[in-house]
Amino acid sequence: MIDTPRRGSRRMTFLVLAAGTGFFAMLQSLITPVLPTIQHDLHTSPNTVTWVLTAYLLSASIFTPILGRVGDMIGKERTLVVSLAALALGCLLAAVAPSIGVLIAARVVQGIGGAVFPLSFGIIRDEFPAARVSSAVASISAVVAVGGGLGVVLAGPIVATLGYRWLFWIPLVVVGLTAVAAYRFVPPSPVRTPGRINWLSALLLSGWLVALLLPVSKGAAWGWGSGRVVGLLTLAVVLAAAWLVAEARAGNPLIDLRMMRLPAVWTTNLVALLYGASMFSVYAFLPQFAQIPTSAGYGFGASVTQAGLLMLPMLVGMFAAGLLAGRLESRFSAKAQLSTGAAFNVAAAAMLTVAHDTRWEVGVAGGLVGLGIGLAFASMANLIVASVPAAQTGAATGMNANIRTIGGAIGAALASAVITAHPQASGLPREAGFTAGFLLLTGISLAAALAALAVPSGRQTRPRRRRLGPVSGVTGAPVVAAETVGSLAPAGR
Repeated sequence: MIDTPRRGSRRMTFLVLAAGTGFFAMLQSLITPVLPTIQHDLHTSPNTVTWVLTAYLLSASIFTPILGRVGDMIGKERTLVVSLAALALGCLLAAVAPSIGVLIAARVVQGIGGAVFPLSFGIIRDEFPAARVSSAVASISAVVAVGGGLGVVLAGPIVATLGYRWLFWIPLVVVGLTAVAAYRFVPPSPVRTPGRINWLSALLLSGWLVALLLPVSKGAAWGWGSGRVVGLLTLAVVLAAAWLVAEARAGNPLIDLRMMRLPAVWTTNLVALLYGASMFSVYAFLPQFAQIPTSAGYGFGASVTQAGLLMLPMLVGMFAAGLLAGRLESRFSAKAQLSTGAAFNVAAAAMLTVAHDTRWEVGVAGGLVGLGIGLAFASMANLIVASVPAAQTGAATGMNANIRTIGGAIGAALASAVITAHPQASGLPREAGFTAGFLLLTGISLAAALAALAVPSGRQTRPRRRRLGPVSGVTGAPVVAAETVGSLAPAGR
């Protein structure tokens, strides 16, 4: 690595990255529990208000690959500042939004900040000693997981005491200060990859991601057999095939497909797809279950705040497991940690299937989910980072996040369809619906655990760099649960 002047310490760099990634993750989950409140205050419909989540998801999928590529060319730290500034601007627009249309537009701007994830992993690999990369990646992954969980916990108290607009005012202040700190303290990228953005690849990648995620997220509202859903899914297949052909032929690809075929990369991505499908469904539907009124014959009739507090064991588990993951790698490989995390997830889903009558049962299951998330986030990121050349860190970790997002959207849609298939006369889901949904997630979790066993370990995870040409693409998307959780909005009133 080239010895370049440093404007700040590695500790300060880490704090900046942690603040940026943590608050982006928090902005994903802060909104979900309070959609009914936003719907009421902005006088809109349940279907329209879910676009507050859809816009965020689609925006990140579109902008992150392009900003990541720009980061490779002009410097990761500069692009990080731009991403954080966009996130802060989006928070400002959302905080003052007079209508649902402006709020949705603000969420589009916020989605630009999704580039903080792959950029952060790339900066860590550039700036930290090799011996500390694993623990730093694991710690940032823990912050990402905890940020998402903290959003669910804090949403209720913030809205109850200050109003929903403070869900944006508070992040605005922190993210704005983080952007200034990133400009001041994060060192310039020591290595930059000259080139240009492959606009055809960027357009095709954005196109098939949107064409896939949009119908998956809105399928429950539009109807799974509707022309819009079928047409968009067909378009997604066509655009994905065109993207693969374009990338294979490109002299300057956005994502080098040879990298994606590395055994450790594609197997870890398979785990991400399956793990995301189970993990984010539990993450999304557990608070909804807690808010079901007791008159339905189950549930706890919890408020948004009480449901968030019930998620505290999950939050503690995430934080503890994520912090320990990097320190444990000298004794337990990333593959072993990933398999263990997946096993925790299987146990949690199975427990929820048969035992969800009391708060302590749900709390224990949530704690197991948190342990699984903490280990899985850290180990997947470390497996990818250890398996690809340094120039491809952002591209590889970003695609892993994108695939996890796709899995989360699909899993949430499937779970929502099962849970709401046979509602009560009141319109609320039956307890049998939740039981069947948790059973489905148990099966998906088990598939993820089996896929984790197929991830190469030891020597096999190291990249064969001589087979890979230089790549300068960074892509990624935030980990966001599909807004199909909005289908249970009546339970949160």
